[in-house]
Amino acid sequence: MLAAAWRLSQRAVTSSLLGIGRPQIRSPFLTMAHLSPAAAASLKRLRVYSSAAADGAGSGKRVGTHNGSFHCDEALGCFLIRLTSQFAGADVVRTRDSQILDTLDAVLDVGGVYDPSRHRYDHHQKGFNEVFGHGFNTKLSSAGLGYRILPWTMLIDNSHFGKEIIAKELGVNEDHEDVHRLYLAIYKSFIEWKLHLFELEEELKIDPLTKYVLYQDVRSQSWRVQAVSVAPDRFESRKALPWRGMRDDELSAETGIPNCVFVHMSGFIGGNKTYEGALEMARAALKC
Repeated sequence: MLAAAWRLSQRAVTSSLLGIGRPQIRSPFLTMAHLSPAAAASLKRLRVYSSAAADGAGSGKRVGTHNGSFHCDEALGCFLIRLTSQFAGADVVRTRDSQILDTLDAVLDVGGVYDPSRHRYDHHQKGFNEVFGHGFNTKLSSAGLGYRILPWTMLIDNSHFGKEIIAKELGVNEDHEDVHRLYLAIYKSFIEWKLHLFELEEELKIDPLTKYVLYQDVRSQSWRVQAVSVAPDRFESRKALPWRGMRDDELSAETGIPNCVFVHMSGFIGGNKTYEGALEMARAALKC
């Protein structure tokens, strides 16, 4: 069972980051030729990604998500839905055009609708309050919605998308006791980095505690240095960055570190154009 969980997590990470089955971009004008003129006008912003299913044949289904920058939730959601029998080998259509989205077999993370009966899985709309259940109260993203529930027929209410995938990995039926056990265990492992950091510090008895975390901003390719909060549910930082409100040349002159971008007025986050610069900012802040 543990081996199956490991394989599942590795496949999800690899496919979400590298793409689903080496997808090829097909001509949107051929794929969407049946659309109205108004919908066709937005096709320049549309991308369709296609790849074969495990048996070498596509399902003919089309799964939609938003265009522009992609995020972890819809990338993982598209990967998960294509592991199921119904959507194996489905094309992934990236657009925000509502007329195009209405023609698709499933839509994740866009569209403003959560309706499992129509395979619509958005979580951004006002009034959305879906949670996983089983003692977990965090609101779900598009990936979480797909993992939690995807009714395949009206005869089987509340069928579980995640359970179908897990059962395939284990080589057992969906009603096997190990499937439900692993279903809950995998969801429990989906935790935010902040919570993971606090758990690691507690388990490993880390002292002194971590003050700053570095990560890259994908949009600008610059680097961020973020102060760790005193608790997962608190905004107060363990050690806020000095130089609050400073930017660019003024900040670089004050710190003596080149390529500085900004420090937030609250001191909870700052930026530098390079990893080395962000690291130096963190080191300098520790000495203040």
